[in-house]
Amino acid sequence: MKLAVIGGGSSYTPELIDGLFSRLDAIPVTEVWMMDPNRERLEITAGLARRMAERHGDPFTVQHTIDLHEAVKDAKYVVTQLRVGGAQARINDEKLGLRHGIVGQETTGVGGFACALRTIPRILEIAVAMEELAPRGVLVNFTNPSGIVTEALIKHSRITSVGLCNIPIGFIMDIVKHFGCCMEEVDLDYVGLNHLSWIRQVRIAGKDVTPSVLDKFLELADEEWSQPEIRENMCAAIRSLRMVLNGYLQYFYATDAVLKHLKSKPKTRGEEVVEIEESLFQKYRMKELNEKPPELSKRGGAHYSTAAFHLISAIENDRQNQQIVCCRNDGAVPTFDPDIAVEVPARIGKSGAQAIPQSAPAPAIRGLMQQVKAYESLTVEAAVTGNRETAFQAMLAHPLMPGATGSRALLDEMLEINKKHLRGTFF
Repeated sequence: MKLAVIGGGSSYTPELIDGLFSRLDAIPVTEVWMMDPNRERLEITAGLARRMAERHGDPFTVQHTIDLHEAVKDAKYVVTQLRVGGAQARINDEKLGLRHGIVGQETTGVGGFACALRTIPRILEIAVAMEELAPRGVLVNFTNPSGIVTEALIKHSRITSVGLCNIPIGFIMDIVKHFGCCMEEVDLDYVGLNHLSWIRQVRIAGKDVTPSVLDKFLELADEEWSQPEIRENMCAAIRSLRMVLNGYLQYFYATDAVLKHLKSKPKTRGEEVVEIEESLFQKYRMKELNEKPPELSKRGGAHYSTAAFHLISAIENDRQNQQIVCCRNDGAVPTFDPDIAVEVPARIGKSGAQAIPQSAPAPAIRGLMQQVKAYESLTVEAAVTGNRETAFQAMLAHPLMPGATGSRALLDEMLEINKKHLRGTFF
């Protein structure tokens, strides 16, 4: 079985490789192909992956290439983890938002918008290559913004695809940690979009434990939100909604406090990540290193490989189990179009992910979800068509953008900064 990793030069790749060794009985991979246009980073991560495989008795071969078609040919699973434009594009996005007096963040607001416009054409190129060379393969997308990218695949590709984020499984693992249960006993009434989601109920072994979970999350709120003003806003929202909140909701529920904090920081998160990755790649180059280094935990992405291989195992073995993924709505969330991407519990089996029907989101969360979904769908259309007015309308739909005239100026600057990475007729 061939597994292809597109974006194999990512600092996350050792985490992915490490997670595979304990799951080979369920996922009998014999070839791992790593592809990345950054040849230097790719050779470093591939070298480490080979040493890791050797340490485990070489259960699979590791190949690396800069050729997309060579990587995906006959692959059963293709994992995408790209960053078009590299870390500098992320940093540009973050600083662009702050210059215009709005949140500058990787996936939320203008940062996620710019990232989606850069990324969607490249993801669709991968899907086209798979349609030709691996038509029965499954594309597992970790690339941010995961929900928007997944929607582009749903609407513009015939390939079976599923979007993943580590946040849902992170919630589950936190509950396991604090309540002494096993992962399979946790059942979340989880609804929303990627990085915009709410947990309405938590059951452990069939028992509703939502009040206890909410109390625990409020007790530990300072670990999630270290800034007092942000934490105060988020706790107020939790107490009123009686729901566990995705941490990214801080950008909507505590906008002013978050913006103040971002402006006060000497470096953006992208600049911090660059420093972390420089240290990581120094480690990765060490010929004696044959396992993922503990410093990788500073990069973020906890439970990344667990989420990836839990999903792949369920597809490969037709487990028909329940996992929280980004997938086609198909009526699962009432009041939302069938062909959009939602992040909800889904039944996972050999045909991919089928969203499980949910109760309609209450008005207190539905409005924000509808507004951001309108923005996401317009963003997909803009990325595919290259239409400047569609891009502008996407910005108008997003609650964190700076009004109509402000959005026009922001769009002009964003397109200019990103012109070498964009496709279509924006110019």
